[in-house]
Amino acid sequence: MPPRKLYFENVRVGDELPPLSKPAIDRVQIARYASAVGDFSPIHVDEAYAKTLSMPSVVAPAGLGMGFLGQLVTDWARGATLRKLNVRFVKLLWPGDTLVCKGRVSDRHGQDGKYIVELDVWAENSKGELALRGSCALQVFYSAEDETRQRNGQPPVVVNVARESILAEPDAKKAAARTSGEKTGKGHKLAAKPAPKKPAKPAKPAKKK
Repeated sequence: MPPRKLYFENVRVGDELPPLSKPAIDRVQIARYASAVGDFSPIHVDEAYAKTLSMPSVVAPAGLGMGFLGQLVTDWARGATLRKLNVRFVKLLWPGDTLVCKGRVSDRHGQDGKYIVELDVWAENSKGELALRGSCALQVFYSAEDETRQRNGQPPVVVNVARESILAEPDAKKAAARTSGEKTGKGHKLAAKPAPKKPAKPAKPAKKK
């Protein structure tokens, strides 16, 4: 059975990615990663040196945590092209730290046969604290039919989809509340009713001379 692929037509804003649990980081993993990326700073491999800088131990290179979030995305987005991945480090990663990587769909839009899915991604340590936070953008096929057409050199399936964002949901709810308020009068100042007019007093008869 072929692996599941991610298509735009099946993605909805708010969809959550399956969490990715990573085992405890160890010194060997840190040393191997530092060597692989050419980061030879002693704070990654020399514990005695790290302690002279008031660190409890060696510290993991920043790219290691970023790689974990990249794995979370690529495991979920089979068949997609990664266009952007930005990660901000909230906490340093130490030997013994375990991480759970999570994510959700924050935005989707399509124009002229190009379909983009954006994600919020983050990682929490064993204490439930936020350790990493970032975002990424994926380009995907609209459907299996769209993929087949493009791989055969045919034009893509074109379905223009206006931007849908998880950030727009509160605004939509406020708009709905305003509309409801206009119908029910709740949450809105009602126009003051005009005071009833007093009947005009009859004119006094003119005095005879």
